[in-house]
Amino acid sequence: MRRLRADGCGNIITKGHAELDLTRQADVERFFEAERPELVFLAAAKVGGIHANNTYPAEFIHVNLSIQCNVIHAAYRFGAKKLMFLGSSCIYPKFAPQPMKEEHLLTGVLEPTNEPYAIAKIAGIIECRSYRRQYGADFISVMPTNLYGVGDNFDLENSHVIPALIRKFHEAKISGAPTVTVWGTGAAKREFLHVDDMADACVFLMNSYDGEDFVNIGTGEDVSIGETAVLVREAVGFNGDIVFDTSKPDGTPRKLLDVSRLRALGWRHKIGLREGLAATYRWYLENEASARR
Repeated sequence: MRRLRADGCGNIITKGHAELDLTRQADVERFFEAERPELVFLAAAKVGGIHANNTYPAEFIHVNLSIQCNVIHAAYRFGAKKLMFLGSSCIYPKFAPQPMKEEHLLTGVLEPTNEPYAIAKIAGIIECRSYRRQYGADFISVMPTNLYGVGDNFDLENSHVIPALIRKFHEAKISGAPTVTVWGTGAAKREFLHVDDMADACVFLMNSYDGEDFVNIGTGEDVSIGETAVLVREAVGFNGDIVFDTSKPDGTPRKLLDVSRLRALGWRHKIGLREGLAATYRWYLENEASARR
């Protein structure tokens, strides 16, 4: 929304979960019939890290499938000119070649810890493709890598790795704790994209791309969880040690996106990880009382 407003878009239609439950088909169709949006960014989803995926697998597949089916069908029924479906890099096989190209989809088994979520997102890609083929709908799909930045969810149980680490290191710094514990061995590698870069890529593709094939959105660069923890510790200013709890799962060993298709279209990320972490921590400090946690 920040990115759209910066471009002068004033007629942005949004509804929070309390106003519109996207899992309820009738409610979604009434909304689309009344509002008739021209462009739809389908970013709504139930998301979380390894712990959340392991704890709520039924919710992850049910909620995400429901949201996608309802919104995509309503967008078609009520004449949306274009829809962008946002998926996730977890759609790829656990042992996909690295970096992961779009054509690697459905070539191997998924990571068990996020299989329900991945299956839902794969279904969304196929649904957009099917509406395009059968009805000529201009529905496109993009697959972002791991996102972080302002406005993130900092809940220690259900958030993703970077916001969880920021909160852990911050609270350890405030309490004077000597160590911070990080799940896993620290060896797993992840690619991180700042949310403002993600928004910029989405607007770019909404304006310039109308292909059937989905597009990876990322930096094309990755870093180990151990190295990420060190960078977060530096951004927060925590002086203690990092302890790795090797009894906890690492998840997929590596998830690096091949972004050559996106770069060929003319887009490249701008915000480096160290710069992005510093900005995210500043935002957290300024909004700690109201941040999602």
